[in-house]
Amino acid sequence: MARLAGKAALVTGAGQGVGRGIALALAREGAHVAVVGRTLAKCERTAAEIAAAGGRAIALGCDVASREQVETTVAATVAAFGRLDILVNNAHTSRPVVSIVETTDKDMHVAMKGTHGALNFMQASFGQLEANRGRVINIGSVAGIRGDAGFGAYAMAKEAVRALSRVAAREWGPLGITVNVVCPYSDSPGVEYMIEHNPEHIASLTADTSLKRIGSSELDVGRTVVFLASEDGGYITGQTINVDGGMWIAP
Repeated sequence: MARLAGKAALVTGAGQGVGRGIALALAREGAHVAVVGRTLAKCERTAAEIAAAGGRAIALGCDVASREQVETTVAATVAAFGRLDILVNNAHTSRPVVSIVETTDKDMHVAMKGTHGALNFMQASFGQLEANRGRVINIGSVAGIRGDAGFGAYAMAKEAVRALSRVAAREWGPLGITVNVVCPYSDSPGVEYMIEHNPEHIASLTADTSLKRIGSSELDVGRTVVFLASEDGGYITGQTINVDGGMWIAP
């Protein structure tokens, strides 16, 4: 039996990359999936992939930084599926490879929109998560943990997501809600951009992994999210799991 049968999930930034991979993996385990993102056409393509594989999905356009749009999106998900059990906050945008000296107010504003989006969705979903003893999986970044050069605004925003997740795990744990962070290194538009514009940097990052490869957003990252969303991961909360092929070896 599929591990997530009867569950409903909402994945932000699911039109491409890591979010798409997670949405596909959740659907393969039986979850109904709300595929959410700024560009509706991309979300519709992911939803169509899920439907073609026999799953059920809806595509919803949403700017995660807009509280009104977030609340509408959560309401539409519950209207479609009758519930919401799994929230995956993946949506994020930032300007790549910018030194601290060159980081602008606009860079910080753009990077923090994803952090605000995670908070918005967690707040808007809280009633459903409490009622269903739900799961929250927020997507962080090894760039924040390692302090990679050129990723100041991005690293700050992603570390803020990890801090938010730790606090939520404390506050929501007594309600049966788990909150964890996954930090991936996998095929994504950001990695593809770097391969095209700065291949030496990507080659260096990949060389830093113990497994010497770029991960799969569906098979590696998505399956980890499935585990955390399932009963198998029900006693894990407040943790950061690096799905990065051993780029970061925790002490």
